[in-house]
Amino acid sequence: MARNIQSLERAAAMLRLLAGGERRLGLSDIASSLGLAKGTAHGILRTLQQEGFVEQDDASGRYQLGAELLRLGTTYLDVHELRARALVWADDLARSSGESVYLGVLHQQGVLIVHHVFRPDDSRQVLEIGAMQPLHSTALGKVLSAYDPVAHSEALEADRKAFTDRTVCDPGDFEHLLDITRARGYAADVEETWEGVASIAAPIHDRRRMPVGAVGITGAVERLCRDGELRPELIAAVRDCARAVSRDLGAGRF
Repeated sequence: MARNIQSLERAAAMLRLLAGGERRLGLSDIASSLGLAKGTAHGILRTLQQEGFVEQDDASGRYQLGAELLRLGTTYLDVHELRARALVWADDLARSSGESVYLGVLHQQGVLIVHHVFRPDDSRQVLEIGAMQPLHSTALGKVLSAYDPVAHSEALEADRKAFTDRTVCDPGDFEHLLDITRARGYAADVEETWEGVASIAAPIHDRRRMPVGAVGITGAVERLCRDGELRPELIAAVRDCARAVSRDLGAGRF
């Protein structure tokens, strides 16, 4: 059985101590509570402080939890609230479109799939929750890049790989594509990531009207397109789904 890393266990115990006790604790209090030497406790605290997980009061020298933990906790809650709010609407979109539905958020210079509804037929399918998709070529990624400044920067800084001969890799062309995405309120991927596969996605906003994710459908080109163009009723269905989830998150009308 793999052994736990002692320094990480001690750091986790320290964070729990700071979270559950007094608002601020001194070095001696922390060391004695955890049974650590002061030098060991100070080294862990210094590392946690450098990472933003712990803050030290200048006047008293005491330690408290840092803002980075709040940011991480808020991100966790946002993602889980997003998924919870999207469940019913994603199911409805899968039924009305007849296609697979994906809910994605920005994560580590890509799109993390946090919810996946299977295409409502008897075909063999693989659950893709936890999978990563590229920002520059997928419909979900392009929506995030168009509306989220962080995603936009990461998409431009990343190595934009050509997955097919349709993938847009040039920075200027990619920026133009994002302008189009913002103008029409949705993004498309027609064989830019996978041959024979098309996708449509639209942005989801929260109560602050900030982009928190994207929802989209993916399926065979011959089902999503008609006469070489994406079917307008599918575009409308995806945009309606995104608006419904946004409203449930408190964004109001878009």
